[in-house]
Amino acid sequence: MKSPVQRKTEIPLILITLAFACIGVLAPSALAVVPPPDGGYPGGNTAEGQAALLSLTTGGFNAAVGWQSLRSITTASFNTGVGAGTLLVNTANENTATGTAALLSNTNGFQNTAIGAFALFNNTDGNRNTAIGDVSLLNNTTGNFNTATGNESLSSNTTGASNTANGFSALVSNTTGNFNTATGNVALASNTTGNLNTATGHLALLYNTIGNFNTAIGYQALRENIGGAGNTALGYLAGQNLTNGDDNICIAADGVAGEGGTIRIGRPFIGATYIAGIFGQTSSGGTTVMVNSDGRLGTTTSSRRFKDEIKPMSKASEALFALKPGTFRYKKELDSEGIPQFGLVAEEVAEVNPDLVARDAKGELYTVRYEAVNAMLLNEFLKEHATVQELKKEIAALKAGLRKVSAQIDPGAAPLHTVVSNH
Repeated sequence: MKSPVQRKTEIPLILITLAFACIGVLAPSALAVVPPPDGGYPGGNTAEGQAALLSLTTGGFNAAVGWQSLRSITTASFNTGVGAGTLLVNTANENTATGTAALLSNTNGFQNTAIGAFALFNNTDGNRNTAIGDVSLLNNTTGNFNTATGNESLSSNTTGASNTANGFSALVSNTTGNFNTATGNVALASNTTGNLNTATGHLALLYNTIGNFNTAIGYQALRENIGGAGNTALGYLAGQNLTNGDDNICIAADGVAGEGGTIRIGRPFIGATYIAGIFGQTSSGGTTVMVNSDGRLGTTTSSRRFKDEIKPMSKASEALFALKPGTFRYKKELDSEGIPQFGLVAEEVAEVNPDLVARDAKGELYTVRYEAVNAMLLNEFLKEHATVQELKKEIAALKAGLRKVSAQIDPGAAPLHTVVSNH
């Protein structure tokens, strides 16, 4: 029984043969070339060069130009070899090789295209590969569906499949890694067995060797990543400090070596951040988001499991009585509309309690920790509330005492009603 590939190629061969036969019948004999064109042979085959198409028997529409090109073909069809040694031992269909020794070792691989000296040189059984550039896909043997465009691109690949390399030395070290895409000179150049990586940009993911599922877009993006997985970097030098950490996202940010599961957006010198879709939206049940001087976002935690040295605030909140709330307007470069503001001045608060202020990355006073002020206010409120409750008890006791005294002075008199204001 013939293989699907054989059946696929034989039917077109019959149709093309009939078509050319019809052309020969219809064409006037006066237009025939005598002697026939140099190198033309039956079955639509063309051979030019020492031992070119030497073993051909029934194969059709093959073109061999160059020393030993397509030497081993017997029944295969639709192959083109241009250059010394191209498709030397090939016995399969629909391969195209242009350049000295291109696809030289191919035996059973079909539908491969190699353009450039030694392109796909060692390919034996790999199918549907495309190599454009000197020594591109040089060592591929059985890998399928690879595309290499650029000198030395994917030149170390042996069995890796479905890789795409566009650029000089892109994926040059890849051996068995699959489903990688590298676009840019030397992109993913160190990758050997890593899978499902995407690098777009000169030197992107340069040192990645075994890391998987990484995406780097931008000049030298994720350059230092070696074995980290699931990282995404977007922008010039984005994620350049990441090495082995996993699941990081760096957008125009350098990242930190070894960290994992972190999102970083922007570098310290960026002046402002605008994010749409937040203002005017309700987040029911959420909590306040805060930012420190390093730009790290987060929320405050209140659970006991996050805390040490828990003790009553006691008199610490009395520092509030020394604070001086006021009104102000921000400078015009900060608020061009000059909207009236209400609050405290950090320098004045620091004189009362340095723990109630936050500083910037330079160590300079920046803002008041209003969440701490609020906690102090709550403490003072509770203290005052406790005082009021004690006063109420004392007043109730006084009332009872007065009623008792009144009854002793005049037993027949109506009970004395005493009205005492709590205010």
